[in-house]
Amino acid sequence: MDEQGDLRVRLAAFAWLAEQVERYPDGLPPSILEEGLVFEGSRVPLLGPQGIFKPRVCEIPLSITTIPGNPNYDDGMEGDYLRYSYRGTDVMHPDNVGLRVARERHVPLVLFYRLRPGYYTCARPVFIVGDDPDHLCFSVAVDDVAQPEAQEFGTYVGEDRAEIRRQYVTASFRRRLHQQAFREQVLNAYREQCSLCRLRHRELLDAAHIVADAENEGDPVVSNGLALCKLHHAAFDSFFLTVRPDYTIEVRRSILDESDGPMLRVGLKEMHDQLIQLPRSRVDRPDPARLQSRYERFLRAS
Repeated sequence: MDEQGDLRVRLAAFAWLAEQVERYPDGLPPSILEEGLVFEGSRVPLLGPQGIFKPRVCEIPLSITTIPGNPNYDDGMEGDYLRYSYRGTDVMHPDNVGLRVARERHVPLVLFYRLRPGYYTCARPVFIVGDDPDHLCFSVAVDDVAQPEAQEFGTYVGEDRAEIRRQYVTASFRRRLHQQAFREQVLNAYREQCSLCRLRHRELLDAAHIVADAENEGDPVVSNGLALCKLHHAAFDSFFLTVRPDYTIEVRRSILDESDGPMLRVGLKEMHDQLIQLPRSRVDRPDPARLQSRYERFLRAS
């Protein structure tokens, strides 16, 4: 397949992935990625057994995969870029050569990042922007597929404006990964249920910050989080209710005095003075100091 044909495959893969992300907002199952899409009569899988993957219809790798915590690879964010390890220690391994060619030709790829066993998030397009044989790694930058010039990959990669944008988008992707990782850790600690009402439908659960992530103590750690259903997350953020440092729910007095339908009574009022469901591990339990800070803001808002 020539370069134009290869590019058509990649654009089709990006469009297909956009549909899958809408379909699976909580993470992409590997089964659908391994099956992939059909392009001009040929099956094009997007994920393979190795981190650097090249389907048969492509001459250059189509995707790279990183699994956080994998002891065999030292992947991670480094400055404005993702550090992506070579396959093995052979600089001339075909997979490593393939990524080197992708860099030389400014070929866009897909980055898959494992959120948890069985689920991935993705970024597309990403570009190989650096090659460090001494440290056996590449530098990867994320771009924005929504940009008009993203339809003409390779024509703008070296431009300063594009490089600045790519650094910004990569940093945004890193923040998104941190938030997704925070959500996974919090939901896992709370056994995938709302800490207030015990709702267990993962699609309706959020990881709420006790202290907002924009503040000094708003670290994305489990002890700064609560697993909340979307109703109670909205109520928590709007100071309709809070959790005191003793892990007791307090509903705002004006809400307790209000008359409304059964949702207000069951969904909010009956939460008052109830203890929340806590993680089994003490280290994951809400930090009382952060809860106190939040409680003081709740009292001011009330």
